[in-house]
Parts: sequence; C-alpha cells; structure tokens
Amino acid sequence: MRFVMVAVLAVTPLLAKDNEPAKRLGDAAAVFSEVMGAPDKGIPQELLENAHCIVIVPDLKTGAFIVGGKYGKGYLSCRNKGGAGWSAPATVRIEGGSVGFQIGGSSTDLIMLVMNARGAQKLLESKFTLGAEGFVAAGPVGRTATAQTDAQMHADILSWSRSQGLFAGIALEGATLRQDLDDNSTLYGKKLENRDIVTKGVRAPKSAAKLIAMLNRYSFRERKD
Repeated sequence: MRFVMVAVLAVTPLLAKDNEPAKRLGDAAAVFSEVMGAPDKGIPQELLENAHCIVIVPDLKTGAFIVGGKYGKGYLSCRNKGGAGWSAPATVRIEGGSVGFQIGGSSTDLIMLVMNARGAQKLLESKFTLGAEGFVAAGPVGRTATAQTDAQMHADILSWSRSQGLFAGIALEGATLRQDLDDNSTLYGKKLENRDIVTKGVRAPKSAAKLIAMLNRYSFRERKD
C-alpha cells in the first residue's frame, strides 16, 4: 500500500505538468472572450475579420523579464484555406523584449493579429523577432477601425495588451516568438512543427474546442451594413 501511495505521489506532478497546455487553452479562450465581450473596448471587428492569424498569450509574466526568464506561453491559430474557420492551435512562447513591454502589472494578457501573408510566413518560422523581422504596431481599441493610423494600416502585426483591467494597443519591440515543440507534443502526441499544425489540417484537441468556437463566433459574424 505504501509503495502504491508513493507511486501516485510521484506521478501526480507529471500529470499536472502534462495538463498545463490544455489548461492554458482554456485560459486563452477566456481572455479572448472577455476582450471581445467588452462593449466598444475590444479589438475592432473589421480587423479580426481580415486577420490571417491570431496569437493569444494569457498571463504573460512581466516580472520574468527582469531576471531574464521566459515571458510566457500561448497559442497561434491561422485561418484555414478558403477562410472557412480557424486552424488547430499551435503553441508558442514569448521571450525578451524592451522595458516598455511591461505595463504596470505582474502579469499581462497579450493578443496579436497578423494582418497579411508576409506576417503569417514570418510567424510560422521556428523563431520570429517582433519588430526586427516584421512591422509591429499598437492596435486600435474599439469596435470600429476608423481610428487607425497610417502605421496601423500598413503593419504586418497589430498587438494589444490587457493588464489590471486596462486594454490597450502596444508596440512590441525585440521580443522573440518561438514554437514550443514540447507543448505541441503534449497536445498532439508528437513534436509537430507549428507550420504543419496550422497549414495541414491537423485535428484540434478537444481542449481547443472552446477557443476555436470563440474565434469563429467573433470572426464570422454577419455584418449589418
């Protein structure tokens, strides 16, 4: 009996670790739903409808920057061929960046929209440096995109952050975005490349159902005009 109890205790931390990517998918869905559900304070509908890909990093630890640790982990999804729905999520981790990346809180939720094919190609590389390899601009806030500046209109990637209840556009410079093969392996059973997950019709895990449903709900709503 004592041996069985020891074995269970030894395995429990491993199971908890294995469940982290699945739990993070739920967190990402919640962040996106809350941001889009805020009246007149979310991501403009027009931008979301025309985005090629989206990146969501929930609970990104800003304090980790000071000690040189990882910022956080999240997911990217791209539109399926023909624009019908969103791909299975691929895992990413974000590291480094400028001091300006910290927005007055111990944690921050980050959302990025990739607005063109060039940005999508860069994003699907194994390592992508924001600002250095792609034009990144702070995204406008509000249900319409009429407040866009010229920079926002021509940016490859638009980015937003939410910290302590404040949702605002933020320009990221110097942060790197990498695929996380270990987390992909946990979700899909093998170390798939992000490019393969989002471009080859890989079946999404059950834990991604809520996130994909939220993306479809807010990306393909009927226009009233």
